[in-house]
Amino acid sequence: MAKLLDKPQVVGTKNVTKIYGKGEVAFTALNDINISIISGESVAILGKSGSGKSTLMHMLALLDSPTKGIVFVGDQDTSKLTNRQIESLRNKSYGFVFQQFFLNSNDTVLNNVVLPLKIAKVGRKERREKGMKSLKTVELVDKANTKAVNLSGGQKQRVCIARALINNPSIIFADEPTGNLDSHTGKIVEDLLFKLNKEHDITLIIVTHDKDIAARCQRQMHILDGKLIDGDKNI
Repeated sequence: MAKLLDKPQVVGTKNVTKIYGKGEVAFTALNDINISIISGESVAILGKSGSGKSTLMHMLALLDSPTKGIVFVGDQDTSKLTNRQIESLRNKSYGFVFQQFFLNSNDTVLNNVVLPLKIAKVGRKERREKGMKSLKTVELVDKANTKAVNLSGGQKQRVCIARALINNPSIIFADEPTGNLDSHTGKIVEDLLFKLNKEHDITLIIVTHDKDIAARCQRQMHILDGKLIDGDKNI
């Protein structure tokens, strides 16, 4: 196996199956999934509620592990990694944007953005410098000292994107990133994500049921009842 990559070039799955529960209550959320995503791609994972699309994203993002099969990063079988290595990989290389904002409402925008750096024990000065740089990218520098509770929905999602960018990630995982926004505000957030993909070569993996967002991606993967029905080839 190749050495663990700080900046993964490829993520994917080989024969991945995910089963929740046991016996009569067992539920197969994913069934023998084979996909490969290349660095710099924009990929949409499409499917109805309960289809398994979010479960697949959680596998790729190493937020959960498969019951069977392999999730890989570069040439590395991630099942061979320690928990510390997985946490380091997520922290250094992945950014996350969810439908729910997961912000500390009573803390400032800047403090919300730099939280991953604080967890990584980065010094205060460096945290502020990187935080302000991220806020500049999403055009929210003027809101740095504003409490998150006082922001609009669109501004909150842009704060989440700034937080996702704080460690200069190789991949952004976005799970229904415009689901809680009106169409105009959603378009602004959508445009920002695709701008980051194109101008900064950040791999963008979007879980969505929105066909318009999916159409902007280079590739679409359709999940139905835990199975990949089109969008990729077996590895």
